[in-house]
Amino acid sequence: MKKKTQMIHAGITGDEQTGAVSVPIYQTSTYQQDGAGQHRGYEYSRTGNPTRHALEETITALEHGQAGFAFASGMAAITSVMTLFNSGDHVVMTDDVYGGTFRLMNHVINRLGIESTFIDSSDPAQVKEAIQDNTVALYIETPTNPLLKITDIAEMEEIAREHELTLIVDNTFNTPYFQHPLELGADIVLHSATKYIGGHSDVVGGLVVVNNETLAKDLHFIQNSSGAILGPQDSWLLLRGIKTLGLRMEAHENNTQRIVHFLNQHPKVTNVYYPGLSDHSGHEIAQRQASGFGGMISFDVGSGENADHVLANVKYFTLAESLGAVESLISIPARMTHASIPKDRREALGITDGLIRISVGIEDADDLIDDLRQAIEN
Repeated sequence: MKKKTQMIHAGITGDEQTGAVSVPIYQTSTYQQDGAGQHRGYEYSRTGNPTRHALEETITALEHGQAGFAFASGMAAITSVMTLFNSGDHVVMTDDVYGGTFRLMNHVINRLGIESTFIDSSDPAQVKEAIQDNTVALYIETPTNPLLKITDIAEMEEIAREHELTLIVDNTFNTPYFQHPLELGADIVLHSATKYIGGHSDVVGGLVVVNNETLAKDLHFIQNSSGAILGPQDSWLLLRGIKTLGLRMEAHENNTQRIVHFLNQHPKVTNVYYPGLSDHSGHEIAQRQASGFGGMISFDVGSGENADHVLANVKYFTLAESLGAVESLISIPARMTHASIPKDRREALGITDGLIRISVGIEDADDLIDDLRQAIEN
């Protein structure tokens, strides 16, 4: 089955009982039992809901995994994955991660006695050096947020296997349409489904897929115990979003490539970060492990003042948090998505005050380029 067909037909796609081609929204908290302890597969919607189950089966099929789980947000998904580990454990993580992930690990998960070390995971030597006797997991984003660095997933799998680590990959930027981390050796893949999978800025959710029964059992126990579940209405919205994911990802990427070409030639833009550029440090790896380069671009205009000027003058780019929607979004990571990271650390990573991140939508590329041109030049 080809990828676009999978987006429509993978997992649970309708209702066998009624013939409805759309999965029903089961807006219920509990279920009638035939006898005490004799339920029909569902007993309480925190434990399981048919609409959420359909989404979980669908993302499992798309990521080629063993079991899937839908959470109330991407951060709820990451938090739940981290509670697979115990006090005294240590996790090695990509340094250029979403600011919320950095905040979670350094101000919440650390309270549980789980330590973390942030390194440039695109450099295998740094990964190996960061591994300690108590290291239990390797967590990577690829591409990263916001500098779009690329980590070789297959090489990380070799390191993880050698040291008996759980390999976790945040696949939010590339989605299962462009990249399959489980096939490259990852144990857990996760998404902020709020982004491309939802795709319409109308739902918040997180998805996790695991590659073995032990992880599936443990994560279901955590999901049911903590209750950070996705509701049926939001589950349905994500199921709907998946159906057009392939079309949208191709449209995002086509627009992005044209915008990258424009930005890369503009004299007022000092750096352009996009793995589709041949001179990007991770270009060859991205080309090898993914079927597309995605719809995210970061570029530097030299200063915070210049960045503010661009944001004040764009017309078709919405100044907002988030990414991956049909409309183009623009932000300054240093003051928005990554503001929770200390300034000295941001600067060391290359997240400057003049760095702008854009999530390219599916509008007409000519309009988006003209909009950026006038915003940069006026």
